[in-house]
Amino acid sequence: MIIDFIKMTGAGNDFILIDNRNGKYNAVSWAKFAPGICNRHFGVGADGLLVIEPSKDVDFFLKYFNSDGSYGGMCGNGGRCAALFYMDDKTVSQCRFDSLGYIYSSSRLNDVNISIKMKPVSIDKLNDIIDLSDNLIPIYSIDTGSPHVVIFLDKLPAGFKKLIDDKGIFDLGKLIRGHTMFQPNGTNVDFVEIMDDKSISMRTYERGVEAETLACGTGAVASACAAYLVKDITPPIRIHTRSNNVLTVNFKIDGTKLRDVELTGPAEKVFTGRYEYSETNY
Repeated sequence: MIIDFIKMTGAGNDFILIDNRNGKYNAVSWAKFAPGICNRHFGVGADGLLVIEPSKDVDFFLKYFNSDGSYGGMCGNGGRCAALFYMDDKTVSQCRFDSLGYIYSSSRLNDVNISIKMKPVSIDKLNDIIDLSDNLIPIYSIDTGSPHVVIFLDKLPAGFKKLIDDKGIFDLGKLIRGHTMFQPNGTNVDFVEIMDDKSISMRTYERGVEAETLACGTGAVASACAAYLVKDITPPIRIHTRSNNVLTVNFKIDGTKLRDVELTGPAEKVFTGRYEYSETNY
């Protein structure tokens, strides 16, 4: 079977998108397919796989698979890329789609930026402590469609800061991602630093990719929410990602929830291609 695909990127978070609205590829096991096409050495290469399918109620249904084939939950940058594809295909400036039973709405702001309205975020009982090699570190667990743990760099012991300076976030991110606190499914891990009263920088270790990604949409939302709660950074908040692209998160405060959460940033098509799929290879 030959499968048509589009390579897309949202602020450096890259994806393979497959349009299955006509059901042409229903026989494909996407969980088995994703690791092959997402492999950066033997496939096309991507952080994850986006599959759009028909929906009776909204414009399309979005499935997201991590590059290891695990089902990834909601993906903020992936959702913006899928929305861009649909809006270009239908020549519209707005769309609505279903992901994991929640209806998201998206709009094109200009030639570069796509905005998506995310789920409300609960902000009660977020703070906790994690024990890493007898170091007690404050963390903030936030579910923004995918689970995230936010850690502020100024709260890390000197030894962990040096580890990040010398080797990046991989070792520490992997350690926290697999910590017993977050079993059995694990968590994404965001390392955040305050830049000014409207801006933060963020680096994310993503589960399912099992590496640092250049950007993370749900991570940007989680990091912005934590920055508001802990550091008094008020929205709209600019998030500087590893790719040097900037994502913006805006929201309204409503008691113990953040509502009207909106993620905005660049999204674009990179190239189109055709991939030969054989079930015997998976």
